[in-house]
Amino acid sequence: MFEESFGDCFRKSFLTHQNNNAITFIRDGKVETEISYIELDRHTNRMAHGFQTLGIKKGDRVILFIQKSLFLVVSHLALQKIGAVSVPLNPGFRKSEMKYLIQDAKVKVILSDPAKEALIREVDPNLTNLVIDSQKPYHDIDVFSGVSEKFIPNKIKSDDPGLIIYTSGTTGKPKGAILTQKNLIHDARTIINIWEITDSDVLCHALPLFHIHGLCFALHTALMAGSVVLMLDEFSPGRVLSVLRKEHGRYTPTIFMAVPAMYGKLLNHVGGKKLDFEHLRLCTSGSAPLLPKDFKRIKRMFGKEPVEREGMSETGMNFSNPLKGKRKPGSIGLPLPDLEVKIVDPNTFEVMPRGQQGEIWLNGPAITPGYWRKPEETALAFENGWFRTGDMGRIDEDGYYYLTDRIKHIIISGGENISPKEVEIIINRIEDVVESSVVGIPDEKWGEKVVAAVVLKPGSMVKSNDIKKFCKDHLHSWKCPKEIVLPKKLPKNTMGKIMKESVKKLFNG
Repeated sequence: MFEESFGDCFRKSFLTHQNNNAITFIRDGKVETEISYIELDRHTNRMAHGFQTLGIKKGDRVILFIQKSLFLVVSHLALQKIGAVSVPLNPGFRKSEMKYLIQDAKVKVILSDPAKEALIREVDPNLTNLVIDSQKPYHDIDVFSGVSEKFIPNKIKSDDPGLIIYTSGTTGKPKGAILTQKNLIHDARTIINIWEITDSDVLCHALPLFHIHGLCFALHTALMAGSVVLMLDEFSPGRVLSVLRKEHGRYTPTIFMAVPAMYGKLLNHVGGKKLDFEHLRLCTSGSAPLLPKDFKRIKRMFGKEPVEREGMSETGMNFSNPLKGKRKPGSIGLPLPDLEVKIVDPNTFEVMPRGQQGEIWLNGPAITPGYWRKPEETALAFENGWFRTGDMGRIDEDGYYYLTDRIKHIIISGGENISPKEVEIIINRIEDVVESSVVGIPDEKWGEKVVAAVVLKPGSMVKSNDIKKFCKDHLHSWKCPKEIVLPKKLPKNTMGKIMKESVKKLFNG
């Protein structure tokens, strides 16, 4: 029986849409390179053959440690064609981080920018490092330029890994979520179907490529559907707005995928100006919670409601508000097709009644088989075949799901369990509050005490005591922050998620 590989899916799309433009790469606000689908097919074939000349075989891990670029895209797709495993990493990682990741992934080859060559040599002088100046225009990079397009195809099975995405581990060390051929194909096809992505769509791509959002949800789906990808080298509010307003080339964007922090910067850049985004049919938000008031602001700016969704490195996309139907601010939406969901008590594993909070458990064809070389972490993540997300949530009367908190973020103060998100929701209702983060820090009397870091609008006259009083008016006293700091911004990662451990460092003692 024929088993379809992820590379097969791309090749089919590339040949079906061969005369269409695949990717327009925009660097520093200017179109640098355009590549058609048939060119993408030929270039990935050549790259695949080139990788094989380096000794890369099916199942070998290859780290992609280069800046967002067309070369990065072609490299990743070429690896999929030969059944090797892409391991995309944040190009900003430091020596100590790379030492662990290189050793953990047991990589065959690493692709790095020239600025990282010395770092890689220090970490592992014996590792094959293909140095690529990804800041050059794509067609000026001559790696494998003389290699034939005829690579040796491998027999790839549905359970073979295609991608490893590193995510934070419970022991403090990152763990690599393995995504198989079956996982990747199901995830991409499901997103294409629920969001009705076609070869008539044009995606404005401003996300990084080392995260599942930008790589899988955005790039994979667009290329498998035959869409045009307008790919920016980095996120810049002015340049993104220029692309969204049809100021770049001959293509009219129809889809924009972003995280809440990106939308916040776009909204601030636009100010109160009225812009025409009628041509955009779909604006999605994920990777971090979107505040209900920001949902309304996005709706005012784009003239349509954003589609909030939820996914994880280990599972692909799990939930989405409907493309056609009611979208609820603050809700991650409805489960995707073929996904089973239950909400359970994280201690007793009993299924919780509708409306009550519990841990979200998942079962479906896009879920990882486990973590790379971490059997203990894998065992902890699964219970009788169900994946334990570590997310607390609830389901409402219409079947829409809501995230209420991460289990590891729950604060235990004086024996009481306190949800930081519940407190944040109250604080965020204050008119001048931009966003907040509530954490627990050690306390001799209570074990942990509730504290909050709150970002205010510039020029706001709101004081810490005003916030404390507002909380006391709306929450039990033991849930209210005992200490409040007012930083200009909250520490976040590249996808806009607030880093709770870094927030704790804002408090002394």
